[in-house]
Amino acid sequence: MTDSPYPARLARLRARLAEAKVDALLVSQPENRTYLSGFTGSAGWLLISAELALFATDFRYYEQVGLECPDFELVRVPQKFTDVLPEMLQRAGVHRLGFEADHATYADVQAWTKATPGCEWVPLEGEVQKLRAVKDPTEVATLRAAVHLADEALAAVLPQVRPGMTERELAWAIESYMRTHGAAGVAFELIVAGGPNGARPHARASDAPLPVGQPIVIDMGARLDGYCSDMTRTICLGEPEDPDRFWDIYNTVLRAQQAAEAAIRPGITGQEADAIAREVITQAGYGELFGHNLGHGVGLAIHEEPRLGRLNTTPLVAGNVVTVEPGIYVPGWGGVRIEDIVLVTPNGAEVLTTMSKEPIIPL
Repeated sequence: MTDSPYPARLARLRARLAEAKVDALLVSQPENRTYLSGFTGSAGWLLISAELALFATDFRYYEQVGLECPDFELVRVPQKFTDVLPEMLQRAGVHRLGFEADHATYADVQAWTKATPGCEWVPLEGEVQKLRAVKDPTEVATLRAAVHLADEALAAVLPQVRPGMTERELAWAIESYMRTHGAAGVAFELIVAGGPNGARPHARASDAPLPVGQPIVIDMGARLDGYCSDMTRTICLGEPEDPDRFWDIYNTVLRAQQAAEAAIRPGITGQEADAIAREVITQAGYGELFGHNLGHGVGLAIHEEPRLGRLNTTPLVAGNVVTVEPGIYVPGWGGVRIEDIVLVTPNGAEVLTTMSKEPIIPL
């Protein structure tokens, strides 16, 4: 049995709060709440100071907090959170309180400050997200399992794909496999986009039949034990109807991905990784058709820190888990995107996604 990861996470957060010169942090963002406490419910607030870890929630979750969050003391909320907030701050000796300014609403902050007139509220951004960006061994193991499940699902479903199947039917076949093989659900609404639909990077699966001889973009992920996987493969039913164009675009995207994955290591910035892939695509003449960032962190949320993009100058560190997903999108023709999940290691990177990148599905 492995040791609980939560005491170490709380210790890391407490060190950051000391640097921010606040007495405590009020955590309301759902993934941050789960990361720090292990809570899987949908409502609650954490108050974390140097000495105390309090969890305030309502009747629906009293027992659940006791089962899932042994490192926290339950504070029962009979009606409104603001009814118990002043006592929580008094118990913790809080005079300067940090709050998650990148999550709390204006109405939340107005209510909280009104209920605690003697407290100075300090807006903080990204304090827990920065901790979440570096995965601990427990998280890496869970992410590996989520990635493997998605790989397994697509490998099992692709041999069943036939002309006449709709985008929605393919998406459901993938989702059904993941749900019946351990996933709590999908990490996001699956994308299946055939032919011209694939020119929209975030197209939704529709009732359109899967085309023969045209690219079909499949973007999918499983949610397992709270953690997300994310993978994209582009397939073609039968041989491409325009083989020169298909293979030129497909192989360009593949080379861009391979170049970026080979370069990822501690110290490289998200901007630099993005530029490596973007240069391959630009040199091939498709630069204007790659309009999104190269990738993003993935974990409890499908999009989190760190980011791989043109504006991201923070160096990667060992323990980061990121997607690498270059793409080319041609209006009226379709798109090609290939996406892996990559773990940054002390000496480089490990590609966790193992699903084949062979695009042709024989008829």
